[in-house]
Amino acid sequence: MAVGTSTAARSVTGGRLDAWLAGYRPLPGVPDELFDAEGQPREHWLGFLREFASYPDAESDGRFGMAARHIRDSGASYRIYGEETERSWPLDPLPLIIPQAEWDQIAAGVTQRAELMEAILRDLYGEGRLVSEGVLPAAVVTGSPDFLRAMRGVAPPAGRYLQIYAADLGRGPDGRWWVLDDRAQAPSGAGYALENRLVVSRAYPNLYNSLNAHRLAPFFDSLRRGLAATADRAEPRICLLTPGPFSQTYFEQAHLARYLGFLLVEGDDLVARDGKVWVRTIAGLKRADVILRRVDADFLDPLELNAASRLGTPGMLEAIRAGGVTVLNMPGSGLVESRALMSFMGSLSERLLGEPLKLPNIATWWCGQHAEQALVEQRLDELAIAPAFQNAGLFGGPRLAADLAPAEKAVLRQRMTERPGDFVGQEIAQLSTMPVLRDGRLQPAPFTLRVFAAMTPEGVRIMPGGFCRTSDHVDARVISMGEGARTADVWVIDDKPVERLTLIASAEEVKVRRILGHLPSRAADNLFWLGRYIERTEATLRMVRALCSSLMDSESSLHGRGQTFESLRKVLVDWGALNGEVRPARALDSARDALHDATAWGSVTYLVRAAKRTASGMRERLSADFWGLLVDLEGDLAGGADGVHSEAQALEQVENALRHIAGLAGLTQENMNRVAGWRFLDMGRRIERGANTCQLARTLAHDNATIDDLDLLLDLNDSQITYRARYLVGLALTAVRDLVMLDPFNTRSVAFQVAALKDHLAVLPTLQEDGILEEPSKILLPLAAELETQDAAALHADKVLGYERALMRLSNAIADRFFLQGANAVPTVKLVGLA
Repeated sequence: MAVGTSTAARSVTGGRLDAWLAGYRPLPGVPDELFDAEGQPREHWLGFLREFASYPDAESDGRFGMAARHIRDSGASYRIYGEETERSWPLDPLPLIIPQAEWDQIAAGVTQRAELMEAILRDLYGEGRLVSEGVLPAAVVTGSPDFLRAMRGVAPPAGRYLQIYAADLGRGPDGRWWVLDDRAQAPSGAGYALENRLVVSRAYPNLYNSLNAHRLAPFFDSLRRGLAATADRAEPRICLLTPGPFSQTYFEQAHLARYLGFLLVEGDDLVARDGKVWVRTIAGLKRADVILRRVDADFLDPLELNAASRLGTPGMLEAIRAGGVTVLNMPGSGLVESRALMSFMGSLSERLLGEPLKLPNIATWWCGQHAEQALVEQRLDELAIAPAFQNAGLFGGPRLAADLAPAEKAVLRQRMTERPGDFVGQEIAQLSTMPVLRDGRLQPAPFTLRVFAAMTPEGVRIMPGGFCRTSDHVDARVISMGEGARTADVWVIDDKPVERLTLIASAEEVKVRRILGHLPSRAADNLFWLGRYIERTEATLRMVRALCSSLMDSESSLHGRGQTFESLRKVLVDWGALNGEVRPARALDSARDALHDATAWGSVTYLVRAAKRTASGMRERLSADFWGLLVDLEGDLAGGADGVHSEAQALEQVENALRHIAGLAGLTQENMNRVAGWRFLDMGRRIERGANTCQLARTLAHDNATIDDLDLLLDLNDSQITYRARYLVGLALTAVRDLVMLDPFNTRSVAFQVAALKDHLAVLPTLQEDGILEEPSKILLPLAAELETQDAAALHADKVLGYERALMRLSNAIADRFFLQGANAVPTVKLVGLA
């Protein structure tokens, strides 16, 4: 890109770069990535910034604006603990740049530390020689809530405790990289690192390629192969166990599951039985071979661990002990995250690996030893005081003792005297800084770098990059995702072209399949209700559109005012879109409430939010386009009722929303594979549409229906054009009933919905292949037969009500058969015998 730059462009580039460098002010006494200790800009940063500055301001803003839109449309987000809503993912346009030579030192240090953690866990849960021989005080182990006695003496089914390990790094005062924290419980961030890379490389593809940045795909390929190698089957079922949609990092978990092809499951999706773990699917129980967990170990099994947990699966630990499932990281691995253990890392490395640490960690003193306790108390105002174990001490994280109020410091001293083993003292190390772009200027921002190691059959594999977090607070010492925190991509750049690998497998490694697949019951449940919510949203929107049309000029309106409005309002009240106990003074108020009353369970706003909430629980199964349309639909309604002052404005909102609904329907029909997931989404829509049409027919096509009633019914059923093309005479009750209820060629009729449902059930799996109909088919087949033979002239309200109730019974039967079955879940049973 720089080779073909004109003289004028180079002049502009040089001027912008000079201005950036001149305005950059590193923090005194703090290591900085852009400038070295002598105050000179580092060469690798100069090369990147020179190329980056060659983008005109408008183009640079446009490129990253496109990236920001991708973040929004893909749903990239995170959640702060205690908050109900997700926050959009905050990504800086500038990556952290690390040259290959420096990265080699980091990779070697993290590799060593991962091997050390594995050796520590193998000893502490095995022979226990580190404690018995006095290398480690017993309280360092038993004092940690992450030490699981239930796992003592249990050999990992895969032969190792860790599948993925991460280390949080920062530069020390001497410029060397130091380990700030270890992550072995269920390390997060790898999926976010992948998303950051996808976004930034898409925004600046030429710049990314020209700097020879290492790709991340080989690391994830190694991670996937490493997990598969731990199973006892050639083609294992690998699950990613998530705490659920309200997890702080749920997007990352869904993103990783989709990228790696893993099954995203929650604790309720699994059943531990007969020494194995099974996944509840629509075809019965299917074995889970490997589980990559993102649930903390204490919540993994409510039978043996935290009885209050709703995130785990009863009997999980027993299945691990029986060797029937591989769970990684092994429960109890979080033990090595304790700060108390960090103070012994140097000696442990010498003892277990026979070599000193290649990456030192921040100086730490555990107060459970008398000499260390005395040192910390003597230097209290010079150190940071932190909990030795999770949920220990007074604070959630490190605190500067010098910053504490006198009363707080007195309480701290008392607690340290009473329970010294709950505390550690650590050297105060202000985080090093990297350049970030703020308001068109380069500024230093404190950062931490999380580096990931995956265990593979070939050994430890380090991700060539990582998860970088920056802070807008210049004196930050710990960075968590919250106010003022952002993220950055991490580029490891080489002097020579890097190998470009993807996750594409060779032809010899893949056996071609064309199968329906085993859809988890929870996913089927969510897809089914997503379909129902979307269909109910569309039906309510059509009702509001008809309401707005009826309020306009009566000469141009299809419907009269009084009777039409009352019929519409009655249905909207029945559907929960309007409050039946409060009658608005104006009809416009009814339209506005049906659109925007978030407290009404049937309003459009409520239904759209419910659809989005349901979709967020299975984000790994939905395309970015589908999610983006849902986000746009919610955004269009976010203005609330304040923007609706006339029937025309309400109508405009309705038309925009219906276009989004049409887009969702198009994506469903044209972009989703015809596998089980699509069928449940479509079944939800069909049942909802059929039931809605039945209720509308009972309300508007009764024996005493007026021309306005029938005209409105055709409008709501989107059948005006079909009726007028088929019948040259005016509206007739029997003909309208036949078209909206019995016509198998009308995609909006009840008969068409039932026929589609019949096709879906015929393809879905049965639990017992004995030829006996299951309950959903027992309900649906008689209904289909009656609709095929029914005479429209005899189709009275009671008959239509019977159809509506049958569809509701069918919905319940589908839920009982295919969705989460609790303790009654059974495997598929195949009966073989002579005919």
